[in-house]
Amino acid sequence: MSEGEAEGTVPELVERFLAYLANERRYSPYTVRNYRQALLDLAASGGARRQQEAPVDLRTLLHRDLRSYIVEAQRSGTSPRTLHLRLSAIRSFYRYLHRMGEVAANPATGLVLPSYRKPLPKFFSPSQIRSFLEAPSRLLAEDRIDAFTAARDEAVFELFYGAGLRISELMEARWGHADFAARCLRVVGKGRKERICPMGKTAAEKLQAFRDRHAVVRGTNDFLVHDAVGKPLSAWRIQRDMKKYLRASGLPDDLTPHKIRHSFATHLLDAGADLRAVQSMLGHASLSTTQIYTHVGLDRLKAAHKQAHPRA
Repeated sequence: MSEGEAEGTVPELVERFLAYLANERRYSPYTVRNYRQALLDLAASGGARRQQEAPVDLRTLLHRDLRSYIVEAQRSGTSPRTLHLRLSAIRSFYRYLHRMGEVAANPATGLVLPSYRKPLPKFFSPSQIRSFLEAPSRLLAEDRIDAFTAARDEAVFELFYGAGLRISELMEARWGHADFAARCLRVVGKGRKERICPMGKTAAEKLQAFRDRHAVVRGTNDFLVHDAVGKPLSAWRIQRDMKKYLRASGLPDDLTPHKIRHSFATHLLDAGADLRAVQSMLGHASLSTTQIYTHVGLDRLKAAHKQAHPRA
């Protein structure tokens, strides 16, 4: 294979893999973006091969090349969090190539990093989430947004909190997926797995009010979340609007829709909900993924114990 052909295969391989993650595995746009950057960085470095003038064909990299790349990144001061993200991208990419028959053996097998404890997820307190969810109504009363926007955004953020949805799940939800009598919403999560999510009384009422009074499109196959001309909203637009309501509530604007999902899980578990029930509602394949929220609650209990107990 010539140098030009090798260079040309890099984006094709990477983009094909990223399309698989987005369309088949239902990875978030942010994970897909981060994996893209990690793999293009790997290609540009040639697996830490020296005097590399152009991106290499990633299919030619060997285990020692990948190991050299990781070691070089460690030496350059790359943070443990970023290193683990890159390694996750590399492992996933080469598993995909091996399954597709693009490589005879998986060169990422056996790559390891020192253990890294992920930070506990940030979440809203109940009073913060209440203030945030009331923000669209406050801005409407102040004539800062119109009635359509207020009703839609109330429904959007109530659904994030009431049903614990991922942003991608809400963006793809259709009117035909909502059962208002049962107060449930059918969503398609990671790996194209469907699940039924209880919406909660308030979320169901806000969504029905938006549909009945303001929605531009109401067909069973039309998107729940749309703009004033009926076009579906992008993730970027939802996040941008969220920052507006965070500022109006006096809350940090680094909070995200996914942190509303964290709040949903944390508040349920703090109130005594069964861990496996919360796992099912979140659509987690593994119980260990859901258990991180028990650590959040445990830390708060330990802090309360230390503050109040005479022998803490």
